[in-house]
Amino acid sequence: MGYRGMRGALLSTTVMLGLTGVALAQTVAANDDADSLQEIIVTGSRIRRPEAATAAPVTVIDQQSFLDRGYVQAGQALNQMTSNVPAMPQAKGDGTAAGGGQTFPNLLGLGAGRTLTLVDGRRFVASSTGLDSPTVDTNILPTGLIKKIEVVQGGGAAVYGSDAIAGVVNYILKDDFEGFTFDTQNGASTRGDYPQNSVRATYGHNFGNKRGNIAVDAEWSRTEPLLDKDRPSSNLAYTTASNPADTGPNDGISALRPVLDTHFWEFNNNGVIFTTPAPVSAFLLKSGGTPQQFTSGGALTAYNPGTLAGVPFASGGDGESYRNLATLYTGVERANANIIGHYDITDHLKLSGSLLFAQTTGSDPYGNSASNTVLNSPATGSGYIAFTRNNAFLTADTVAALSAASPTFRNGGPLFLSKFWDDLLPTREIKTTTDTTRVQVGLDGDFDLLDRNFYWSVSPSRGITDGRIRGWGVYTAHFNNAVNAVKNASGTIVCAINADASTANDDPGCAPLNPFGTGNVSQAAQAYVTRPSGQDILNTQDDVLATIGSDLFHAPAGAVKFNLAYEYRREKASFSPLAADQDGVLGSGVATVATSGQYHTNELSGEVLVPLLGKDFTLPLVQNLEFNGAYRLVENSAAGRENVWSAGLRWEVVSDLTLRASRSRNFRAPTLNQLFAPSSSALGPIAQDPCDADRINSGPNPAVRRANCQALFAAHPSYGPLAGFQDPAENFNTALVTTGGNADLKNEISNTTSFGFILQPHFVPGLTIIADRIQINLQNGLSAFAPQDFLATCFDTPGMPSDVCGRFSRDSTGAVTAADSTTFNAGSVRYRGETYNVDYAFDLQDVLGEGGWGALDLSVQATHTSLLETSVTGFDLTRTDGTTAQPSWVTRFDMRYVRGPLRLTYSLYYLPEEPVSRYSTIENTPYPVVGANAQHSISAQYDFGDYAVRAGIVNLTDEQPSYPTRNYGDILGRQFFVGFSAHY
Repeated sequence: MGYRGMRGALLSTTVMLGLTGVALAQTVAANDDADSLQEIIVTGSRIRRPEAATAAPVTVIDQQSFLDRGYVQAGQALNQMTSNVPAMPQAKGDGTAAGGGQTFPNLLGLGAGRTLTLVDGRRFVASSTGLDSPTVDTNILPTGLIKKIEVVQGGGAAVYGSDAIAGVVNYILKDDFEGFTFDTQNGASTRGDYPQNSVRATYGHNFGNKRGNIAVDAEWSRTEPLLDKDRPSSNLAYTTASNPADTGPNDGISALRPVLDTHFWEFNNNGVIFTTPAPVSAFLLKSGGTPQQFTSGGALTAYNPGTLAGVPFASGGDGESYRNLATLYTGVERANANIIGHYDITDHLKLSGSLLFAQTTGSDPYGNSASNTVLNSPATGSGYIAFTRNNAFLTADTVAALSAASPTFRNGGPLFLSKFWDDLLPTREIKTTTDTTRVQVGLDGDFDLLDRNFYWSVSPSRGITDGRIRGWGVYTAHFNNAVNAVKNASGTIVCAINADASTANDDPGCAPLNPFGTGNVSQAAQAYVTRPSGQDILNTQDDVLATIGSDLFHAPAGAVKFNLAYEYRREKASFSPLAADQDGVLGSGVATVATSGQYHTNELSGEVLVPLLGKDFTLPLVQNLEFNGAYRLVENSAAGRENVWSAGLRWEVVSDLTLRASRSRNFRAPTLNQLFAPSSSALGPIAQDPCDADRINSGPNPAVRRANCQALFAAHPSYGPLAGFQDPAENFNTALVTTGGNADLKNEISNTTSFGFILQPHFVPGLTIIADRIQINLQNGLSAFAPQDFLATCFDTPGMPSDVCGRFSRDSTGAVTAADSTTFNAGSVRYRGETYNVDYAFDLQDVLGEGGWGALDLSVQATHTSLLETSVTGFDLTRTDGTTAQPSWVTRFDMRYVRGPLRLTYSLYYLPEEPVSRYSTIENTPYPVVGANAQHSISAQYDFGDYAVRAGIVNLTDEQPSYPTRNYGDILGRQFFVGFSAHY
């Protein structure tokens, strides 16, 4: 295609942004008569309008981007958008699991639950626990049928309903595919790991004299897990510890120092021995001044705790390596099968339908762990193991060595074993399997009435997500029985409960467990002390959407258009823990309660598009001016009534320049879990009491906090003097903490303002410049409140509101004895930022002269975040903009060259130098600022008629995350892919 053909295509559809196929829907028409353009529905509205005439900044990702970058699922493409905070199944490096392998869009960094996902403009059943945020895993979408992905940033609730706060992601599928396409791709990192393989086949056929079409798509892909030791950045095992060289707050010396090759000096696989069950190095059992540990076979040997860095870390030594704590990347296997089709019953009536089945399995090899260490209390189920000389698994030589080192042990007293189990659980893997089924039927048509053409649709759908999470846990009571082993009268090793004088505590199934060393756990003992742990999740969504639209009347500037919609939606979800979890026999013994719930909504919405000026009715510097508005009324059986709206203006100043602005009110409804989670209670600490002597003069308004505490203590003389008050519930498990849902929750509300421009100067053909400012203020946010949040909000609020202060109680001494932990409407978010897109597409013959040089497309996409301020309580304001969590700028440059069958691409993804947090200084962290990070990628594709081959390298220079982070950049490093496709 030459430049002029390319220019026409870009203007009549979208303006392409670079090699990845990212584009923005434009307001600039290729033809002065906008009515001559085909009318379609663009994401952000249900009104049919000329394709080039949308006021909303719609970013478009086409299918070619998947081929250029070797993407095997849609989330990889979304993660390259500069306004989307990348989300991959990656561990944080703090011991938490890498997750189930699911990937969710997170526009503007406001949280995945505030981005609404649609498929062909319709809601989709949640992939996560339906009791929580109704997010949709990108793994389940059929990449072979994706025509394009349209993304609207900033709002959308007036058109689509709940959750559209940060924006909307709409996957648009091919509805008229004909032929057969086969595609396969293989890739891996250049380190020889993290293989990524995919196969897909798509077949489509027209029938009924082309009145009907049916397409079938089947695809499979798999990526393997990645461990911490597999990458330089994570293999460093970086953490921080207190710096003894620090002399004060203004000495230029960090209060923390870096620790590399981090180990836990308190425990390892074989077992570290303590004389007193506390993480104090002086309590390590020593023989001749040398700390002792067990060998793998259960004998004693010297133990090197490494260079201690406080509790719990050391650098080097024989302790458990920090690298073994968690998986770096979850492995994901996905299989999808889809059928989509339609049939034109008449010229004015179309029947359509789709059926999707997807199975996604995430594998986290280190998702489970079992430990018994001096860092934990025995009440948690993972505390130290006390043993005496009577333990039958100790050899005579070992008893003698221990007795020589410890007179207490020699005299029958206990020593304390601290270990991390490698062989207690059948496997450390947590496997998450999600089956998604969705069937959707649509009836679309149009009719003429009163000299107008009305278009309408009715579309019912049902989606079901069946999820299973499987792992293993330790049956605490059985463990305690099995680890206390003795020899009976015949010399056989048995559980002590079966050899004592009492028969009331006998357990015939008890199999003795050898805790000394590694590889000494018998199959019988393992079967006795472990149980399957996990949960089953079932989400069901029933949705019926009906719409009708037309032209109201024709004004001088054009037709006034409208659309009305009614939507009924029912969401049901259940959460069923496995038997051991429900019985509360694992870990600390707290039962996990089965939960279920449902709600339904009735929603009415209307939109209007009003051309104010245009065609022959214009003014100087006003070629076109139009207003679009939307309103939605929602009746939610759980959260009540809500009204949301949007209003926008699109002003075409001249043919080269269009201005646009919008204002909207959006909402997110509370989830089933937030509303109806069953209550469970357990003793725990409250973390912080605002009336403590060391905190009473803190908080956002110390005078308010102090006055409220004084009033409380004056009303309760038994509390004693306020001066010097210390609440024991801060540090000890003395408060009864009740966790559960909150049936009084309301919707969270956001107000969004956006304005921007589109510039396509006629004197620089092929150049498009787009900029939009987005401002979001969210109030009444759905926040997870812990006891300390209720306490802080109570005492930091004038008048001490009863709905907050009633969530905890004190005894006669003033100590907190009971408190709630639940979701509460108190959070807030403020976002300020801009998105920028520049694209320059031209034919090289215009520069180099005749000769068929091909076409070049250069583009820049950037997102600037000037403010992201969040609060859980409404008082604890935290800014993350301008940090590694939310960089001030994220920039991407793309270059695409096309000449006949050859296609070459280059991409740069750039993150600037940023502080770790807005409060980072050399005084509180050894590396307060993290260096910039640049990722370069290249690819090539060549078409041989019905066949095409492609290859690419991602992260060409093997750029690792900026030190010392593990996620500010691409920790996977350099990767390559090779693909082949055939189309008949």
